[in-house]
Amino acid sequence: MTDVSVTASSTSTTTSTTASTTKTAAQALFNSLQTGSGIDLSSVVPALIEAQFAAKTAALKTQSDTLTSKISDVSSIKSSITDFASALASLAKGGTLATQAVSSDPNSLSVTTSAGAKLAGMSKSITINALATAQVSSTKSSYSSTASLGTGSLSIKVGSKDAISVTINSADSTPAALAAKINAANTGVKAAVITDSSGNAYLSFSGATGKDNSFTITASEGDTAGLSRLNVGNNASGTSTSSTAANASITMDGVTVERSSNTVSDLVQGVTMTLSAVTSKAVSLTGSSPTTALSNVVSNFVSTFNDNMKAITKATDPITGSLRADPAARSLAQTLRTITTTKLVPGDSAAGAPLTLADLGVKTEKDGTLTVDQTRLSQALSKYPDVVEKMFRASDDNVIGLSAQMNTIQMSSTSSIYGLTASYNNLTQQKSDTALAQTKLADSRQTASDALTARFAQMNSRVTAYKSVQSFMDQQVKMWTKGN
Repeated sequence: MTDVSVTASSTSTTTSTTASTTKTAAQALFNSLQTGSGIDLSSVVPALIEAQFAAKTAALKTQSDTLTSKISDVSSIKSSITDFASALASLAKGGTLATQAVSSDPNSLSVTTSAGAKLAGMSKSITINALATAQVSSTKSSYSSTASLGTGSLSIKVGSKDAISVTINSADSTPAALAAKINAANTGVKAAVITDSSGNAYLSFSGATGKDNSFTITASEGDTAGLSRLNVGNNASGTSTSSTAANASITMDGVTVERSSNTVSDLVQGVTMTLSAVTSKAVSLTGSSPTTALSNVVSNFVSTFNDNMKAITKATDPITGSLRADPAARSLAQTLRTITTTKLVPGDSAAGAPLTLADLGVKTEKDGTLTVDQTRLSQALSKYPDVVEKMFRASDDNVIGLSAQMNTIQMSSTSSIYGLTASYNNLTQQKSDTALAQTKLADSRQTASDALTARFAQMNSRVTAYKSVQSFMDQQVKMWTKGN
């Protein structure tokens, strides 16, 4: 749609400027001829060329500036609505808007909730009967940190797994080198050097927690004897075991189970439990609705929505908006105005539970922005926390939730076929066409300038010749007149 008032004003101004420039150029030419000093091509030609091309130049510049403004607004709106939808999706997937697992005794049983976990109404009773432990064995004697502990090989067997043989050469036989060699073999047993106050070293061996991770070490002596001092298990005399491998024992809702680790993630779906201490009484594991987080996200959604809506409304203003005729921008504005009445959870209103943002107290004002009735929102969160939570779930958990709706709006509004991307591509092509037209006009201007300069130069030469003849004739006439 063309802005008639702006176009008329621009045309009037251009016409006036062209007339003024033409008049000035003509006056300069007349003065030059009158004085007989020759035409000043450096001022006359540019003035005439400017008069000839001023209107087209101004029109193309106006067109280019308008397209630049439109492209900037389209890019800004497209980026903002994409960021808006992405931020909401990321928040929904992050898990902070979902019911969180809460332990009544976090010092003994701490918990973390996985994103997407559905824990509404959860209530578990858990008793920790025993913690999972790992086998720890160490040498009874300390050894010089530079002495050889012997050569040969160490056969390390963990649980029911096949034994792994670790070869110990003379270069590997000091305490530190031998420990490094075992660790590099990835046998499931870690070796460490413990230095006493005199600088001598003990070797310590440890496995993973769980009864299936108990281990034995059996030495085969080589050229240098001594490795048998590192035997573990089977009545070994050179080492002692301070901790045995055992499973954790947990009783949940009256059922006792064992786990090899103190980190348990397969008892309650979506909840990872960390066992820290044996409990004398049951620990309660419940689900806590994130009412504060949900209240905050509603307020933040409204604030971000309003920022986007104000920008879109300004750009699509029917009189001053740069995108007032852009169908994609107008469609986006219209779609956003219906967001508060869009159904976000399945069901029907007869049940009394909130189904839309409007049911939560989010209202659309006349200018398209949103406001929040905090009292109504608090009531909905208090009475229907599970339903409100579902409204803000990730799109793969609620295909009609707010995140899913914003994803749909974002994809539709930025479509390369009928959305803002299509508008951007079309405007960019127009800008390119305008730039090409400006280049062609500049070439035409230069060609006209060269031609006019040549024409005036030729005319100037003739005028000079005429003036020379006139001067000669004047002299002759004066001589004839004087003679008479």
